[in-house]
Parts: sequence; structure tokens; C-alpha cells
Amino acid sequence: MISERAHSIIFAVLWGAAVALGTMVLVSAVWAHDKHHPELSAWFKSLADSHGTPCCDGSDATRIEDVDWQTVCEAGTGECHYQVRLEGKWWDVPPTAVVQSGNRVGPALVWPVYYGDQHKIAVLIRCFLPGAGT
Repeated sequence: MISERAHSIIFAVLWGAAVALGTMVLVSAVWAHDKHHPELSAWFKSLADSHGTPCCDGSDATRIEDVDWQTVCEAGTGECHYQVRLEGKWWDVPPTAVVQSGNRVGPALVWPVYYGDQHKIAVLIRCFLPGAGT
């Protein structure tokens, strides 16, 4: 019989592995940079947030479907900002993370940084490029 502590450790390791594997599968399945379109390489490398910090070359971006990003406007103030849905939760996009370049690939792109452990995950949005239809 497995002790409760051993069971907890096994569960934590398996859960962590599942999260890591799921993230790898998701990211590898939705690479933003299309190796079949090398003409976009320079454009991807030029993408930066409002501070001029590069978003990278696009290989670490995640494509997100239209249903997984939205514009939210505050009642009364009329101030609007973007949100993206990652890991089943809506995350606010900091205004400084919004890329002002026109979108040449179509779907919205997000450059997330994941923090936390198996019990609590936090996401920081480094860059966000709205979909081409906006």
C-alpha cells in the first residue's frame, strides 16, 4: 500500500508532467512562424511591444482562435483592453504588450510566459498581436 505522502508526490509529478506535455503539444501544434513562408521572417523579427522590446522571431508565439481573445470595455469609463484565454482562463493583456504592427498572418498571436506550479498557474503576456480582422 502506498503512503499518503508517496501518493501526493506521485500525483504532483504526474500532474506537472501532464501540464508540461500539454503545453508542449499546444505550442508545437500552433507555431506562429511558418517555415514555409520565409518571407515573413524579417517581419516576425521586427515585432515589438510598445516599449520596443522584441517579441522574438515568432517561433515562440501561440496562435489563438477568435473565440479565445476579446476586447473588454469598462462601463462608465469606456476604456478598453484585450483579454486572451489560455489554460482555460481569461488573462488581461497589458496595454504595453499590444503590438501595433499590422497582422500579416491572420490569427491573433500571443507570447505568454507561464509561472507557478501544479496548483496555481499565472500567465504574463509579453506581446499580443490582434487578429487581422481588427
